[in-house]
Amino acid sequence: MPLPTGIYRADHVGSLLRPKPVLELRARLAKEGQSATDSPDLRELEDQHIAKLVPHEIDAGIRSITDGEFRRAYFHLDYLQHLDGIRIEGSMTSTSQGPEGWTPPKLVVDGKLRHSKSIQVEDFNYLEQQIGKSGANGKVTTKVCIPSPTMVHFRGGRDVIDQTAYPTLELFFEDLVRVYQEELADLYEAGCRCVQLDDTNLAYLCDPNMSKEAAARHGGDAGAIAKQYVDLINAAISKRPKDMTVGIHLCRGNYRSHWFASGGYEPVAEVLFKDLNVDAYFLEYDDARSGDFKPLRFLPEGKVVVLGVMTSKKRELDDKQTIISRLKEAAGYCPKGLDQLCLSHQCGFSSTMEGNDLGEEEQWEKLRLEVEIAKDVWGNDLSK
Repeated sequence: MPLPTGIYRADHVGSLLRPKPVLELRARLAKEGQSATDSPDLRELEDQHIAKLVPHEIDAGIRSITDGEFRRAYFHLDYLQHLDGIRIEGSMTSTSQGPEGWTPPKLVVDGKLRHSKSIQVEDFNYLEQQIGKSGANGKVTTKVCIPSPTMVHFRGGRDVIDQTAYPTLELFFEDLVRVYQEELADLYEAGCRCVQLDDTNLAYLCDPNMSKEAAARHGGDAGAIAKQYVDLINAAISKRPKDMTVGIHLCRGNYRSHWFASGGYEPVAEVLFKDLNVDAYFLEYDDARSGDFKPLRFLPEGKVVVLGVMTSKKRELDDKQTIISRLKEAAGYCPKGLDQLCLSHQCGFSSTMEGNDLGEEEQWEKLRLEVEIAKDVWGNDLSK
């Protein structure tokens, strides 16, 4: 079966280890109390390193090209803070070496949500320019990664949404849907044809403890919350043109090689695969915490799963034969077998700017191995 635009047999979630100079400048700006968002020096430095990154991705065999999220401290906050009506509470700079005792900054909705300007278009255009300079136009796709709209609601719920601005949550969700529709429209007009939504919350609902906490916070059980979130995402992407691919990445936490949640996809699998109107699923499957492949039995024939059976959390390379074996095992649950699967690591290499516990060359070795495995399984044309 043909793959959706921007999805490849060897794919990746998007974030890559940040260059040391970028991290050093961010640290200096934070120490001086300056905003990273408003720093022209940081923007120029990011441009320089993204320009170097693009040919490196292409040389590694990656065809879904991102900017490595070099412009972000967090995969979600740096995007969402640009929406009118949202502010960040807590420091964007972490000193912790792991999740124990560390609470990430949180979103607060303190006014009406508005999309007064495009958020990712400028970054998309710059990335397109670099692809053009590389000579790879037509051979690769620029992918834009943005946080799922559920990220605005899950952690804080009603408690962090101003009741004057939003006396009812129905009004809040209506505006949240609208600002996402507007951003997708801006991206499409700029030429973007592949968007990935990054979502931790549907996977967190698979963790028994997190599921209980979410039920207490939001009301309803995990199934009801999952259905609410699927409806939210569907509404947010409902106006996208037919030739714009939308994928979703489900993650159980990826902070400095640490994870936050466990549990197989079974609690959300049916609504996830049957009701969510995306083209591709990027699923975490690198260890036993993600459960078995049985939930893939709900996958409809026309959709694709990018199976994250490789790991970005460890320095060691995955075993090639083990990965191939797991791909074949998963294919047994898909209606069209291997035709509905692609390969990736379970998450990015740097969901936050600190990055996972490995070096840049180890990262590239992992990506090159992934491409090699994909060619062994599906052939040299990774777009088929």
